[in-house]
Amino acid sequence: MRESFEKNKKGIILMLTAAVLACVGQLMWKLSVTNGIWFMLSGFILYGLGAVVMLVAYRYGSVSVLQPMMSTNYALSAVLGFFVLDEKLSALKVIGIFIITFGVILIGGGDTE
Repeated sequence: MRESFEKNKKGIILMLTAAVLACVGQLMWKLSVTNGIWFMLSGFILYGLGAVVMLVAYRYGSVSVLQPMMSTNYALSAVLGFFVLDEKLSALKVIGIFIITFGVILIGGGDTE
């Protein structure tokens, strides 16, 4: 498992960064409904930047390891919804966040030969 992380480390870091950028971009779109066009434009910029970072990430790791890293976006969306939008974070959602995180760790370590 450690070899896989080392082999794909730069790609994993970039892909997780892309997931954060995409997630915050989507949050900005949600906030733009009540806060105006600058939030919408910021969302497009962040989401687009996330897409560019994702493309760069593919140069530094295996697609079978990197692409699932984008699923952290779902977990981060739930957390941001709780802290920024005052959405409820049920026990079921918390369990889901842990399952996603655990799955990403397993997949990240699964690129050994």
